[in-house]
Amino acid sequence: MKPGALRERIARRFARARLFYGHGARSARAEADWLVRSVAPKSAASERQRRKLRVLAERRIRERAPLAYLLKEAWLAGYRFYVDERALVPRSFIAELLPDGLRPWLGRAPKRALDLCTGSGCLAVLLARAFKRLKVDAADISRAALEVAAINVGRYRLGGRVRLLRSDLFAALGGRKYDLIVCNPPYVTARAMARLPREYRREPRLALAGGPDGLDFVLDVIAGARRHLAPAGVLVCEIGANRRALQRALPELPFIWPELSAPGSVFVLEREALSRAARTAAAFRTRPTPDRARRSARARARRGARARPTRPRRP
Repeated sequence: MKPGALRERIARRFARARLFYGHGARSARAEADWLVRSVAPKSAASERQRRKLRVLAERRIRERAPLAYLLKEAWLAGYRFYVDERALVPRSFIAELLPDGLRPWLGRAPKRALDLCTGSGCLAVLLARAFKRLKVDAADISRAALEVAAINVGRYRLGGRVRLLRSDLFAALGGRKYDLIVCNPPYVTARAMARLPREYRREPRLALAGGPDGLDFVLDVIAGARRHLAPAGVLVCEIGANRRALQRALPELPFIWPELSAPGSVFVLEREALSRAARTAAAFRTRPTPDRARRSARARARRGARARPTRPRRP
């Protein structure tokens, strides 16, 4: 059977099953195309490939697992990454800014960068590919996610330029300074977490849940970034649909909102703006409200991480 016929058959099954998309494809047809191209890329599928396609399509429908986890692959900015349920499926909008070298906010190519909440390591890899002499620290609190990141760093042979560190945000980074900090932190609000489709509930909760207003980690990042940015350094942070909440929390900060396919999902802050940001974000973050008081136990649990280099490896 030719790939086109297989795609149509699988797409119809996916559409009837009313799956939820968003992990690399936006429709039943697009996801069926991805599945067929991954399993049977040639002009005609073998019997073995057809059996594999049937099994994977059935699992996609029955388990509601993201196709990226079933295939152990995800694509971002034209690069293929290994991924499994230890890490979030790569899909950061920050990747859209890298082909232009983060101009005009970076006046020159950065020498050192930090990818905070690195997860699968996809942004760290993309940074190293975009800036050929860049050294990247990729930090995450999750040992399991760092194991996935190690596979991707190894796959692109970037072990000499990308260092993986276990750290609770900035806690284990000491006095390290960076020309660029990128961060795709957990930012899903508590209300949205309660309504997540089954596909999204297969991803690590630690990488998604951002507290009642989605700003728990975002405010920590803003408060701590200035200490780790070199002069003229830049913070780039993804916040999903929380732009209005962030601007209400920190109305005086000069956030820059780049034009992206998801408007308002990523902000840029220059280091000069962050001295005021650190004080304001810290004050907002520690307000004695019931919602924030309930998070203290979780915050204490997160503080145990220490920086430990992780060696890249192959799958």
